[in-house]
Amino acid sequence: MPCLFEYVLSKGKTPLMIKATNIRKKYGTLAVLKGVDLHIKKGEVVSIVGASGAGKTTLLQILGTLDVQSNKHDSNLLINDVEVTALSDKDLAKFRNEHIGFIFQFHQLLPEFTALENVCIPAFIKKTPKAETEKRAKELLDFLGLSQRYDHKPNALSGGEQQRVAVARALINNPSIIFADEPSGNLDSESADNLHKLFFELRDQFGQTFVIVTHNEYLADMADRKLTMVDGQIEKNNLVSDSQEASSS
Repeated sequence: MPCLFEYVLSKGKTPLMIKATNIRKKYGTLAVLKGVDLHIKKGEVVSIVGASGAGKTTLLQILGTLDVQSNKHDSNLLINDVEVTALSDKDLAKFRNEHIGFIFQFHQLLPEFTALENVCIPAFIKKTPKAETEKRAKELLDFLGLSQRYDHKPNALSGGEQQRVAVARALINNPSIIFADEPSGNLDSESADNLHKLFFELRDQFGQTFVIVTHNEYLADMADRKLTMVDGQIEKNNLVSDSQEASSS
């Protein structure tokens, strides 16, 4: 991790990207999230770990505005200083398209479109001009080592290449924050390691915030901060460098 980010994060000089207060989620009588409070700084890479059923993906979906907390009346969710739960459905969809990127375990590429076309889709939804969109998409694909894969459809790409196309798609609108749900869970170990390192290169290159749900402890420990969820709550909230120093001492 770059020294600049270590210094800034440790000194608390960076403004917040996410401020969530008292986030609760119930499905019927089942309480999945039980009053989560969470602050994430701009430019921070945060991992969320925990056993299956701890509430990690549910929290990620709410933070990413794909789902909504059960207690909107007594909770808050600010992303880049915008109270997203106060937005209309139309405004929320616009905000999500322009400010949030998603990377999933399964790349979710559309099989009938090429790599270039898949990357362009969010920008076309935003109504960005075609020439500008394709120029940006090619720049991202080039950065990700896919300059020879513009016209390949997903079934002609390796698993690692498919996931890098999905990363380019997540970045096309230059979002403020990227949410990743088990992004390397469907990759071989070499491709997973390359993807993990890529997140930090992207943070350094473009300044995005990353929130990553993972069972991969190696990836989790690469983050600036690791959150551990237990039974719908955040039980531990550690700067990774601090926890690594403690474990080695």
